[in-house]
Amino acid sequence: MRAPLSWLREYVDLPAGETGRDVAARLIAAGLEVETVDQLGAGLKGPLVVGKVLAIEELTEFKKPIRYCQVDVGRAGGTSGTEPGGGSGEPQNIVCGAVNFAVGDKVVVVLPGAVLPGGFEVGARKTYGRMSEGMICSARELGMGDDHEGILVLPPEHEAGTDAIELLQLVDEVLDIAVTPDRGYCLSMRGLARETATAYGLPLRDPALLDVPPPNENGYPVQVADRRGCDRFAARTVTGLRPGAHSPLWLQRRLQKAGMRPVSLPVDITNYVMLELGQPLHAYDRARVDGPIGVRRAAPGEQLVTLDGTARALDAEDLVITDNRGPIGLAGVMGGANTEIADTGADEAGGTTDVVVEAAHFDPVAIARTARRHKLSSEASRRFERGVDPHAAAAAAQRTVDLLVLLAGGTAEAGVTEVSVPSAPRTIQIPVDHPDRVAGVSYGRETVARRLQQVGCDVYGQDELTVTVPSWRPDLTDPNDLAEEVIRLEGYENLPSTLPSPPASRGLTERQRLHRRVGRALAGAGYVEALNYPFVGSAVFDQLGLAPGDPRRATVALANPLSDEEPGLRTTLLPGLLTALRRNHGRGAQDLALFETGLVFLRTGEETDAVRLPVERRPTDEEIAAQNTTLPRQPRHAAAVLAGARERDGWWGSGRAAGWADAVEAARTVARQAGAELVVEAARSEPWHPGRCAALHVELDGARTLAGHAGELHPRAVKALGLPDRTCAMELDLDLVERAGSGRVPAPHVSTFPVATQDVALVVDAGVPAAEVEAALRAGAGELLESLRLFDVFTGEQLGEGRKSLAYALRFRAKDRTLKAEEASVAREAAVAAAVERTGAVLRGA
Repeated sequence: MRAPLSWLREYVDLPAGETGRDVAARLIAAGLEVETVDQLGAGLKGPLVVGKVLAIEELTEFKKPIRYCQVDVGRAGGTSGTEPGGGSGEPQNIVCGAVNFAVGDKVVVVLPGAVLPGGFEVGARKTYGRMSEGMICSARELGMGDDHEGILVLPPEHEAGTDAIELLQLVDEVLDIAVTPDRGYCLSMRGLARETATAYGLPLRDPALLDVPPPNENGYPVQVADRRGCDRFAARTVTGLRPGAHSPLWLQRRLQKAGMRPVSLPVDITNYVMLELGQPLHAYDRARVDGPIGVRRAAPGEQLVTLDGTARALDAEDLVITDNRGPIGLAGVMGGANTEIADTGADEAGGTTDVVVEAAHFDPVAIARTARRHKLSSEASRRFERGVDPHAAAAAAQRTVDLLVLLAGGTAEAGVTEVSVPSAPRTIQIPVDHPDRVAGVSYGRETVARRLQQVGCDVYGQDELTVTVPSWRPDLTDPNDLAEEVIRLEGYENLPSTLPSPPASRGLTERQRLHRRVGRALAGAGYVEALNYPFVGSAVFDQLGLAPGDPRRATVALANPLSDEEPGLRTTLLPGLLTALRRNHGRGAQDLALFETGLVFLRTGEETDAVRLPVERRPTDEEIAAQNTTLPRQPRHAAAVLAGARERDGWWGSGRAAGWADAVEAARTVARQAGAELVVEAARSEPWHPGRCAALHVELDGARTLAGHAGELHPRAVKALGLPDRTCAMELDLDLVERAGSGRVPAPHVSTFPVATQDVALVVDAGVPAAEVEAALRAGAGELLESLRLFDVFTGEQLGEGRKSLAYALRFRAKDRTLKAEEASVAREAAVAAAVERTGAVLRGA
């Protein structure tokens, strides 16, 4: 909602020196979101006046239209003065390139010495062979909007020499307020003025306090068939609108400042009243309405061409306005083209002269669903779906009628139609100390009652208050809502800062601790966490090269997806991570290491149909259990992706590119945080490279269980996804790893005894996994083995075809003594013997 400060001052007597930023600070303190304060006309300096075009000379010697104009600017003309009224009254000669004005038109003229918005100084200068003594302006050059198609032509009643800065209200401040869904009343000057008056402690001149005649039987006939969808409908008729009537400049400028485009006088008036009172209105050309106006739900097969020219197939839930022919408007959203108001100023013979004004109150849910169903959000629907004051309909209709009579010379018919459903005022019972207990501050009854009365409530009682809620605040439904009003008006900044006292024996669960440990460990290893949306589409599975029957293709479809391209829930973390890697690489990042931990959603085939849980009570345990059977399996996964250099070049030496081994190490880093040991084996699995893919297993319930994969991605997947060459990835089932682990991460132990290091190189067949050799060495070395590390892999002719050499560093240490060389040698020989027996290894050099 854009609120001009000059308009706001009509309802609240703000201090003379109060600026837009001062008002914004008060409104922000009251809980409103003021996004910006626009300074209109900043830097503007006169003379800027109304001019009358006396003569036009067409200069034809140039490639584009150029006109040499003589303009009467009143007493501002000539060179003897620089302010309006201070000149000699001589006409000014001005060169102009626009062609949308003629002799006799009134235009806006900037004279030499003036400064336009943006710091553009205007002076007399020679151009196109003529001396130009000023400038004829367009709306955009004056800061009035983006219209730059031609010169701004003013209504003929304004005298030449009139100060255009004041006439066009070029200098103002506009507050741009983001209205939250619970404060729909602030989508009006009336609501914002109420908040401003409360913030300053000043009285409010309520623009809705009008003398409205009572309804009678002579009004335009209205038939409301759906009283739940429309509980109030007011209709008024104005006849004899003056042909050629234009919206006055003050009305146009207020609409423009509020972000709306002037259209025609009747439409501009309905928009103006909507902005003023918050009540959307619609004006029908009476000559184009056939019979009574009705309100009902749409019938099957009905269609409507709305004012935007779109033919819309109506839904049975749509609330529509009708006449004898059928629908003539989508209620609360947009009118129909078949009853559109014709511009009264465009053609004196064909303009609308008689109008029927509609001011109704519609069900917010029905309007919101219709607007979303037709993807048609309008100024009216935005207000109705947030809640409109139902008692403002009659006042808004009266205000519209008054303006049509005043500005268009119309005659208000005596007939007044008002169809309404009787309703009692809403009351809420609230203990007088309830706001105190919510805020932790002692307000007292006087403060609570005063603040609620400022909101518009009627308050009765002492210890137990009975609060009657105003009709414009449908969001106030329970005691906590009223407590919030008291607290925000008293000032959130006045609330004390207190730390909550956590209950005893509470803390993070082991699952939460593991989640945090994994994140810290990967971040410490140089990875950056990337949180992605859990949505995927089938196209990414094709890019990853997954087989048609791959379980990861069986996604859970969303009933209302954010994007039609990603309608399912993810079954793997890789698509989101790889997208983030590609995006960052495209923005110039070369060396990337990203990780994510989160849920994936795996269909089991045993899911049941979802049931609708009750909202009037807490669901029973049985109902919750039945609802859980509708959900897919949701294990936690951890994944990482790498590209570029893992170790950078520098003065310390050359760097190293990220490879499949780094992805495997990332998986080991995750497993260590759960106290689990991974068994790594060569494997083939999409989307990894068939020769650089490792299967990651854990020991669970005495059996080896697959927990994930790691390695370098397949070149086809890299190309399809637009990733850097040799991109590597890892994904691990974190819940499975947690179950397989001990749940404890041992603290490092610093021994006082020295370590004994023994190296061993074993030659094995090329197909023997290094993990098997490592497991055999560990088993044979016994308890004296402290650590084991593979530090070299060698292949060559001297080893023979299909053979490889694996070199390990073995560290031996006893807990209670210094090892002797013989003990370390015996342990080493036992380790080698076990490897020879299990893997067929041969000690290199033996």
